Amino acid sequence: MAYKTIYPYTNETLKEYANNTAADLEAALAKGHALYKKWRAADCLSERKNQLHQVANLLRRDCDKYAAIMTHDMGKLIGEAKFEVMLCADIADYFADKVDEFLKPEKFETAAGEAYCVRQATGIIFAVEPWNFPFYQVMRVFAPNFIVGNPIILKHASNCPGSAAAFENLCKEAGCEEGAFKNLFLSYDLVSKAIADFRVQGACLTGSERGGSSIAEAAGKNLKKSSLELGGNDAFIVLDDADMDEVKSILFTTRLLNAGQVCVSSKRFIVTEKNYDRFLADLKDEFSKAKWGDPMDSTTTLAPLSSAVAKKDVLQAIQEAIDDGAECVYGNEPIDLPGYFVMPTILVNVTKENSLYNREIFGPVGVVYKVKDEAAAIELANDSSYGLGNTIFSSNIEHARAVGEQIETGMSCINTGFTTLPELPFGGVKNSGYGRELSRLGFNAFVNEHLIFTPKETIARHAK
Repeated sequence: MAYKTIYPYTNETLKEYANNTAADLEAALAKGHALYKKWRAADCLSERKNQLHQVANLLRRDCDKYAAIMTHDMGKLIGEAKFEVMLCADIADYFADKVDEFLKPEKFETAAGEAYCVRQATGIIFAVEPWNFPFYQVMRVFAPNFIVGNPIILKHASNCPGSAAAFENLCKEAGCEEGAFKNLFLSYDLVSKAIADFRVQGACLTGSERGGSSIAEAAGKNLKKSSLELGGNDAFIVLDDADMDEVKSILFTTRLLNAGQVCVSSKRFIVTEKNYDRFLADLKDEFSKAKWGDPMDSTTTLAPLSSAVAKKDVLQAIQEAIDDGAECVYGNEPIDLPGYFVMPTILVNVTKENSLYNREIFGPVGVVYKVKDEAAAIELANDSSYGLGNTIFSSNIEHARAVGEQIETGMSCINTGFTTLPELPFGGVKNSGYGRELSRLGFNAFVNEHLIFTPKETIARHAK
């Protein structure tokens, strides 16, 4: 596996990185485990709080630097990259600010005595993270685990090594102790070796179903806890009473953000008959506004895809869908630029037999479905092996929430595209994975909820 930064706008190789060795992995495991033991013995929580706040300070101070690294790694718009850096700063501050609250002992009512649980670190967490959000995905795992006392070893995607190295340097500059966060450019055989090691107590992955299955297998075989976020085929439901101006206002970002390379972007637009024609016209109009070009130029609104392989996969998926009977009503035309661009594309008439019906397409492609009514919309939304997020538009918010509760998914957003905030849990069901990141739920993902129980007889005896 070659770790290299190939700028998706120019196809130029900017830098290559040598793979780490088994000896490097052993050194990282030894340092991480020693630090975990130190933290369990001496706590050091106040120091970690200060260090995590300093991570946030440095991200805000050097936002332009980190954003440029991400853009050169995987091609995202520089404005989107800057937003990602600032979001990471907010996540770091959030967990540093909330850790005392999250660590408060929790009492349990029992007639048998007194009981409470404390939340404690468990050990090294091994993280396998993707290229589409090179800092955000890492911060979602790093911040809660670092603050509770779990060191992190990272295996990042092979096409964003600059971001991986920069995140490690960020932690060092913030004063994090050696072993707290270590990036390693590992081959997949060493990933399995790392998860099997007794010093690793958990594994997490954001990525493909195939990758998730591999990590889950390795974790399960070695009785390690795991958390997986494996993408989605999110539904965007437009009910009869939706405000169509409100719907139109978010169509561009809800599908074309990050060139459509977002696991929680809306991919299946499910619209009732009443609004279908208006919706399709609006989606075409919004897609037509895309301006592709240099992602470092602030006026560019559509970035290239992350790699030549990503572009090939998206174009192939479009063609296979058309071959299976789908109709392309907009886009799917070549873009005469050197970068890995795909024109925003709209497909309709995707039937259950179509190859795209139950497939996540990771690029600027929207599939639009016309349904008879709300019941049909719910049925279609749930007819998927994925269950990450979804959106419901209705003028009646309470009714939209009720519809949202009927969708088999991990997250539902009402009258808006997907929103991520440090205080909101992130994760899905079905083939979209399991476990949660961010919020209190993410904080608890890899902690030991340690019960302390004292029988009432013991309490009475010692009260004498």
